[in-house]
Amino acid sequence: MSILVDKVRIAGFRGIADLEITLPRVTVLIGTNNSGKTSVIKALQLALGDYSRYLAEEDFYIDADDNRVESILVDVRIVAMDSSGKRKPIFDDEWAEHFGDKIQSVANGEQFLALRTRCEQDAEKGGFSVARFALDRWPDYVNWKSETTKRKNQLRKRFDALPFISIDAQRDIHQELREKSSFVGKVLANVKYEKADISKLEEMVKAVNDEAVAKSEALQGLKVHLEQLNQSFQGSGKAEITPFPKKIRDLSKQFTVHFGDQANNSFSMEYHGMGTRSWASMLTVKAFVELMEKNHQEEEKPFFPVIAAEEPEAHLHPNAQRSIYKQLTSSKGQVIISTHSPYLAALANQSELRALSITVPGVCVSQLNADLDPEDHRKLQREVIHSRGELLFSKAIVLSEGETEEQSLPQLFARYFGDNAFSMGINFIGVSGSGAKYRPFLSFAHDFNIPVFIFSDGEVKTTTELKKNYDKIFGETDINNSPNITILDGTDFEGYLFDSGFEESIENAIAQIDGNDKIDKWINKRQGTPEKPQKTDQPPCETCKQPIFESPLRDYSSPDGRKKAMLEILDTKKPMYAQAVMEQLCKLDADKLPPKIIELFEKIKARVAL
Repeated sequence: MSILVDKVRIAGFRGIADLEITLPRVTVLIGTNNSGKTSVIKALQLALGDYSRYLAEEDFYIDADDNRVESILVDVRIVAMDSSGKRKPIFDDEWAEHFGDKIQSVANGEQFLALRTRCEQDAEKGGFSVARFALDRWPDYVNWKSETTKRKNQLRKRFDALPFISIDAQRDIHQELREKSSFVGKVLANVKYEKADISKLEEMVKAVNDEAVAKSEALQGLKVHLEQLNQSFQGSGKAEITPFPKKIRDLSKQFTVHFGDQANNSFSMEYHGMGTRSWASMLTVKAFVELMEKNHQEEEKPFFPVIAAEEPEAHLHPNAQRSIYKQLTSSKGQVIISTHSPYLAALANQSELRALSITVPGVCVSQLNADLDPEDHRKLQREVIHSRGELLFSKAIVLSEGETEEQSLPQLFARYFGDNAFSMGINFIGVSGSGAKYRPFLSFAHDFNIPVFIFSDGEVKTTTELKKNYDKIFGETDINNSPNITILDGTDFEGYLFDSGFEESIENAIAQIDGNDKIDKWINKRQGTPEKPQKTDQPPCETCKQPIFESPLRDYSSPDGRKKAMLEILDTKKPMYAQAVMEQLCKLDADKLPPKIIELFEKIKARVAL
């Protein structure tokens, strides 16, 4: 890698009011629908490619007062890179020659090329004016839009060694084979042969045509009838039937692509599904890029394409998605991918992910903290990105501890709001523990600017660990009065349901699974039997220095004995009973759900547009 487009600034374009985004060699843009991913790619195409000819009035940003901005600005910065992907101070000679006097440098000698594209509506002539300039400096982001441009720095043409290649989400090689402007059409336009080779090939084609006609009575009969055209040419004409193109220059007009399991069992692309046709279309881009690179090498010119692919996962199964990702990222130059696929996002390095979202001013971009220690990076990759990739596209995340909460809360959410959580972009996650188990999810939500809510047990140890880990990510927080945290009163979820008057719902759930006499049988069988050993407050053993444990006998005769029995029963089949408890709670009116659950849902409603 010799150069890199490392920073892009966009203002006034589509939904983007003002945005700066840093780009590594491979950038993966993620976010929900209409979050700005395509806008970033089209803005780059406006600056480096050919989007200006598609520019429309709708591309100009409309502010909060419903006023359309007068101009669009897109600034890009290009820097020199070494073979290991690190920035180096000066450009290689070939790039220095190509960029010429437009290269600038900062005080420490580091060189850069800064380009500005300005688009305005032309009130007099109609349409739009597009002007490109080289900038004398790369200002601080706060003041970037006010940076002046000089007429002498206006660019009359693009740098052809830095082409922008856009792969749209809608692609189909079968259709593109008939379009000269498509990538496969451009490859075919570059098909050239030596004169002697053309003659030889055309002789071979003639022989094949003659043989094809000679072997077919139908074609011979057709030829006889067509010979009657001689009547219009004073007997001097001659009809030819050519099942295959007669001239090599016409090969592209009937060019087809076949694919199949074996050479003798392949089919034309029109008979394949959209996944194969879409994938084949993207591979023609790689062929085109390699052809461009070869041409630049022959002319001894540098070459660094910027390839932007929208939704490469379209119509492809997960393993095929992974394959196309590897093929794209192995391309020469710089690669930008926008995706809704958690499989592709999981393949990217964490430093390559850019999350786009809509805020009040417009589109904003977030990325993961590069300063996390290696263990936190590993946990984030394993527990969130790799295992819970759908979180990359969440509007909000709700974290809880136990299996009961993870099963119950999404369905109670649907009962309360009348719609499924996932359709609203809300993901409920059970972290299977407390304290440090929360941290990868909290770090992820913080860095990607995704609202995160916590529904926590209320035991002292649990809340202490929760506060320690929450404070580490979000700063000092009063977790008992946080708009994002709901804490049960000194107990776990099942205990809270008992304490809040929902004992009947739990008893009905047990009866639903194991019959009406399950609780009585449990009590009769276990009354007076030892419980699990429990650590006592006695001093450790003088001989072995180990803590002293004792096993108290079960006693269900106390006022809360039946409650104790039911809690023990719930612990034996948590997933099964969790579902049954949820079903019982969902029979209640929405406003009669447990108060802490309603509190959680109202906190979500206050912060997230549902």
